[in-house]
Amino acid sequence: MPASLETHSGPPDEGNAEYEWEGGYLRAHFMTDIGRKRTHNEDAFSFRAPRDTIIVREKGMLFCVADGMGGVKGGSLASHLALETLVESYYEQDRGSIPERLNRALTTANERIFAEARNRPDFHGMGTTVTAVLISGQFAYVAHVGDSRLYLSRNGSGAYQVTQDHSIVAEQVRSGIISEDEARTHALKNLITRAVGTKERLQVDLYAVRLRAGDTLLLCSDGLSNVVEDRAIGQMLRMTSIKGAGRMLVGKALQNGGPDNITTALLRVTKAPPANELQPGAKMVHLPEGTFLSKIRALFS
Repeated sequence: MPASLETHSGPPDEGNAEYEWEGGYLRAHFMTDIGRKRTHNEDAFSFRAPRDTIIVREKGMLFCVADGMGGVKGGSLASHLALETLVESYYEQDRGSIPERLNRALTTANERIFAEARNRPDFHGMGTTVTAVLISGQFAYVAHVGDSRLYLSRNGSGAYQVTQDHSIVAEQVRSGIISEDEARTHALKNLITRAVGTKERLQVDLYAVRLRAGDTLLLCSDGLSNVVEDRAIGQMLRMTSIKGAGRMLVGKALQNGGPDNITTALLRVTKAPPANELQPGAKMVHLPEGTFLSKIRALFS
């Protein structure tokens, strides 16, 4: 690893892992747990933060979560391969805006996993969700495929879901066919409509959020969001310690049965981020202001 970069990923052995990091105006905590029903962990997390301030200004700091599918070997391979390729591909690029580079990096990850599955029959159909957040100055750029989520908590408010799940059940909720309470226990809640590596072409959702001091971002796999309600998530995101919040979130998912692998990546903006210009290529997300509105989704400009 180059001396100018700090990087970490996990879990290394399909088990449990926990990691903390702090730099500049950010503090981060990562945690992944097998859960109570699974025998191996198909989730993965990764981050890379350049130590060189010039590289930070140019390319930012990248934080990612993935939830693999495809059996005992395939799911873990897909999630780790996706994040490894995403991180390496993003930082190798020198042209285009940040959203454009994120999109190309995820496209490269998709091509790599799709080719691997095509060439190895035992990994046929493997794929993974990916939610990645690139922090550059006062903006967070988000690249999203699948149903791993990004939440944001601000000024003591609840958890606002920035991303939209790519799943059959989520589409029915958005269409008004079923309620969010019905979706939580729906038999098809785990069927996603987009994944990295399952098809030759990939469509990526790209968002941008303007950050403030005190903001807390949560990237998580559905092992958390499927079993812990948004209101409870919002309460824990307000905790003073993000390490404590991460452990509480995973503990709550385990307390509620832990039917799936559980992964969280918490990022807190510890002081005012440096001002910079918004880069083109992503939908700007505006959060509702004022009262506690944990069920309101972000509004797009």
